[in-house]
Amino acid sequence: MTTILVTGGTGTLGRLVAERLRADGHEVRVLSRHAQPYAVDLREGGAALDAAVECVDTVVHCATTPTGGDEKAAANLIAAARRAGVGHLVYISIVGIDQVPFPYYRIKLAVEKQVEESGLGWTVLRATQFHDLLVRVFRAMAKSPVMLLPAGVSDQPVEVAEVADRLAELAAGSPAGRVADLGGPQVRSFESLARAYVKATGRRRAVVNVPLAGKAYRGFRAGGHLAPEQAVGKGTFEEYLAARPGSKG
Repeated sequence: MTTILVTGGTGTLGRLVAERLRADGHEVRVLSRHAQPYAVDLREGGAALDAAVECVDTVVHCATTPTGGDEKAAANLIAAARRAGVGHLVYISIVGIDQVPFPYYRIKLAVEKQVEESGLGWTVLRATQFHDLLVRVFRAMAKSPVMLLPAGVSDQPVEVAEVADRLAELAAGSPAGRVADLGGPQVRSFESLARAYVKATGRRRAVVNVPLAGKAYRGFRAGGHLAPEQAVGKGTFEEYLAARPGSKG
């Protein structure tokens, strides 16, 4: 039986990855800052991290934070994995991080490089944005009577459960390097996705497209974050909206 550690294992993606792996018969350890018995802040590392990776065969690294520290966290995790003799490190990344000069994307790209140069067997999967991220964005935008959207930008949202299935599959296999991207089933204009959200939640909001400036915006407008050739996801944004508990929120 394989022992697999899932970092960020209580988060949106990590929780589902852990569930899939357990259902497949693996021994799973869930690491997060507050989940016992493996409550670890990866940015600090230390003895608790060493204990978490001890006798682990594979690490699935889902933990991330928009507040910073991902590179330090990855360095600590990799060092601990080396000491423990971990054979396989699986990392979830984002489509377009080498195409769009967005600050968070630069950090994800730096972590990818750390993984590749770790000396461990490694696998990296890039996915497009999750449906729930768009919902959070649109919910914030909908607080105003007018939703201001970046003109000319499209997105390709994917069902997080499908990404979890793929990560679990990769974790159970051998190190594969950079694997094919996983994109959602449809490339959609940001406006059409926003209008789908407004309709599903029963709101009445004006939707206005606004041209922006900057290299990151140009990268998004050029579609650097899309993977139309890898539109392998099945669940659509409308299906996700309809299935959400309290979908009117």
